[in-house]
Amino acid sequence: MAAKKRYNGLSEDELRDFLESKYHSFNVSAFIDDDPVSIPHRYASRADIEISAFLTATISWGNRKSIIKNASRMMKLMDDAPHDFVVNHTKRDLKSLTGFVHRTFNADDFATFVEALKDIYAEHDTLENCFSDAIAKHAGTAQAISAFKQRFFAIPHASRSEKHVSDPLSGSSAKRMNMLLRWMVRKDKNAVDLGIWKSISTAHLSIPLDVHSGNVARQLGMLTRKQNDARAVEELDAVLRRLDPVDPVKYDYALFGLGAIEKW
Repeated sequence: MAAKKRYNGLSEDELRDFLESKYHSFNVSAFIDDDPVSIPHRYASRADIEISAFLTATISWGNRKSIIKNASRMMKLMDDAPHDFVVNHTKRDLKSLTGFVHRTFNADDFATFVEALKDIYAEHDTLENCFSDAIAKHAGTAQAISAFKQRFFAIPHASRSEKHVSDPLSGSSAKRMNMLLRWMVRKDKNAVDLGIWKSISTAHLSIPLDVHSGNVARQLGMLTRKQNDARAVEELDAVLRRLDPVDPVKYDYALFGLGAIEKW
């Protein structure tokens, strides 16, 4: 009988217990205020929630305060009614986005994303339907995210905007897209994640791998690959699904919190 795998001296059960305790420490309502997830929490309608979440996730790289500040500006430029703006905007309305920038995401990208969202809502009615259709047709979220990207950029667009939706099949960890899916699909009593998408199972979700969660996972012996890329996500997902096959990405709170908050 093969020996059970150990993680830097911890048995699988001990690792699970440790991550469970950290998950419960960080997955608390106080987490919301200082995190980009606070933006979609401002809205009541599911359409406003999923559009604000998608746009916020799109610019979620860099300092969290800067992300929240610029995501708030995005919402203000859409009159704090993101769904109405997306489905009813005119070319003249898009001029109000002029001057917006977050790192390499600029006003032209913003306008392209608004146009692409309008096209998706015309066909699918909700962003959830577009994602769930992709997940139903493919084996996992990596393939579904790649299919979503192709659908999203079906409208005429500048090629520069494509870099703002990562493709796992091209080797990306797709951290922001996987974070969006975690926000939309997961639901628990602490309600950090919004859990408004009911047609997708938490078991299908992948870790939103970033520098913090990656570094901690390596210290714990859960991840051997040095790059934070699609192959690293696949490796870490396999461990997390052994720990909890039903809700593996809940441990993102533990790994991210240990790295970003406890400064491992």
